[in-house]
Amino acid sequence: MDGKAHISNSDRPWLASYPDFADWEMSIGSEPAYAAMERSIAAYPEKICMEFLGRTWTYRETGEMIRSAAKGLQDLGVGKGDRMALMLPNTPYYIVMFHATLLIGGIVVNVNPLYTPRELDDIVQDSRPRMLVTMDLDAMYPKARETVDKHNIEKLILCSMSDVLPWRKAVLFNIFRRKTLARVEDDDRQVWFECLIENDAFFEPAEINCDDDLAVLQYTGGTTGIPKAAMLTHANVSANAMQVASWYDNAKLDNESCLAALPFFHVFAMTVAMMTPLRYGASIIMLPRFDLKDCLHAIDKKKPTFFPAVPTIFTAINTFPDVEKYDLSSIKVCISGGAPLPVEVKKEFERITGCVVVEGYGLSETSPVATTNPTVGVNKPGSVGIPMPGTDVAIRSLEDPTQKMPIGEKGEVCIYGPQVMKGYWENPEATDKTMIDGLFRTGDIGYIDEDGYVFLVDRLKDIIIASGYNIYPRNVEESIHEHPSVAEVTVIGVEDKYRGQTPKAFIKLREGASLTKRELNTFLKERLSAIERPSLVEFRDELPKTLIGKLSKKELKAEEKDRKSSAETTA
Repeated sequence: MDGKAHISNSDRPWLASYPDFADWEMSIGSEPAYAAMERSIAAYPEKICMEFLGRTWTYRETGEMIRSAAKGLQDLGVGKGDRMALMLPNTPYYIVMFHATLLIGGIVVNVNPLYTPRELDDIVQDSRPRMLVTMDLDAMYPKARETVDKHNIEKLILCSMSDVLPWRKAVLFNIFRRKTLARVEDDDRQVWFECLIENDAFFEPAEINCDDDLAVLQYTGGTTGIPKAAMLTHANVSANAMQVASWYDNAKLDNESCLAALPFFHVFAMTVAMMTPLRYGASIIMLPRFDLKDCLHAIDKKKPTFFPAVPTIFTAINTFPDVEKYDLSSIKVCISGGAPLPVEVKKEFERITGCVVVEGYGLSETSPVATTNPTVGVNKPGSVGIPMPGTDVAIRSLEDPTQKMPIGEKGEVCIYGPQVMKGYWENPEATDKTMIDGLFRTGDIGYIDEDGYVFLVDRLKDIIIASGYNIYPRNVEESIHEHPSVAEVTVIGVEDKYRGQTPKAFIKLREGASLTKRELNTFLKERLSAIERPSLVEFRDELPKTLIGKLSKKELKAEEKDRKSSAETTA
């Protein structure tokens, strides 16, 4: 059933709040996910497309590599519908292999290079890729090769780090960083990237049904069991890049540059840091991984104008002791995603850089961006913004998801739009559970205000129920974060014999700062009710994070569960 059939303009208060430069009813259409890149190659052949550690490639040069890689893949037998697992950090290889795969009708399976062998096994068993692409680095190659052999994957395409470095850095890398290179034993199952692209580049383009044919299998970060793969069609991926690009009034995108510090294998970076800039001929400055000093140096020297990041990156920059030594003024716009953005973090980063930071919201299942604060106009603190063009957001009852909630009332956030996935890969049961009346059920709790701005309260699974009272960790975290000594905080629910559950706060302090549990409790008295204030507080030097830098509750919940089991065993 079509979700739009259940939503009228009276249910879209955000229409009155739309910025002058954007149009919610813009024509989005449907096109292959590689089409925009092809247009940019034709329109900006001599403009810099990719920059990696000092070496650059124009759009023409990038296009030539993409076509040669597409031809090489076809020569190896890759065809429409075949899955290609990309186990790559941010390098030119990712952009080339991503687009080459799509050109011939293949499906990209995004794989985190830091996955454990067991995690790799789960994803390979589920997606059954025909080939796997990785680097010749010791951190990746051994487990990639083991996975290829174990699961009888046809080919391992191997990319050389030194081949994409400037020649001076390549020489130094081969001399001083040889220990980071893997010991590679060549055989028929392995193909080096340089051999893959040694051809005439005359590949056979695949016929693409944009609404049905898959472009990407994006595995979701499930907390238990094997993650599910969101099936993102060509139309989903291209639509979301168009939606995001339409949101920047103060940028002429073909004159802009994007700092890609977040990994492309994560859907947020894939769309916002890669697909969107490439769509309009912007330059992409790639960092192979996030390192604070490398990131600051790149901004200072290479002057990117667009910087997508997660809140922990903004926090790291804000609290870096020597941040004033770096010129960060080139940045015009930052979009924050992946986790709630504390208001104080946003304000401080804007003060340091002079840029605009807007918080957005989305999921792997929505390609991912569903809502964003406008870059010009009202940017409401604490809100994840208004729906992207062509996107509807509805709030449904937690007790009865068929019932719509009125303005200002909390419920489950549900989404309809051209960026919403086709479903979960080979998992119709999970697909059916997450769709209602054509709307995708996010599992997030939130509300929409009278101006159409969406506010997230928390994840449905993260709600803490203490003595029958719902406590939302995000609200507790925001209040704790207001304390000037706090750098990072995450709150989870732990078992409590009296109340059922009670909130526990894990806190990382700013460098040189001090704070006691008693001082924190006094600070929170005017901000939180007695039942919301954490009865348990633990100060740590570091808090667990996901591989894109998002604060993670999963490890802390597991620790508490193990701690409880150990205590019961001892007793």
